[in-house]
Amino acid sequence: MNIRDFYSGISDFKKVYPSRTNIARNEVYLVAGSHSIVARWGNNFSQLLNIHGVNDVRQREIQTAELPVPELSAFEVEMAIEKLKTHTSPGIYQITAEVIKAGGRTIHSEIHKFINSIWNKEELPKQWKELIIVPICTKGDKTECSNYQGMYHF
Repeated sequence: MNIRDFYSGISDFKKVYPSRTNIARNEVYLVAGSHSIVARWGNNFSQLLNIHGVNDVRQREIQTAELPVPELSAFEVEMAIEKLKTHTSPGIYQITAEVIKAGGRTIHSEIHKFINSIWNKEELPKQWKELIIVPICTKGDKTECSNYQGMYHF
């Protein structure tokens, strides 16, 4: 038996998952109901991340005198893949570092093409501009949003 699997099984067995709170406190009173709670959390993280008026922000084209940076080489992509940490959270698309590393030349080549395509277009895919924030209670009253920190999933 693999020792990592053994300890992982023990850890999973011992976990006690705290129940989620279905109320939150705004500046004045407690709010209940999924829409009110989501709005309260959205407001809380908007303030923390200073992203007010995101919908009104327009990107302006900036002219620079910088020399163009060359595309990544296949070797650079291979080295980056090699340095990926294993046994980490796979993120929103559920693709683990282990899968990428084990994908071989074909997968690595496709990742290389994809990254250089993004580089040449100079625009990130829409999905990469979105993230999921999971609030983690760090102290005190669970109804108080300021007692939470955000864990981000891209």
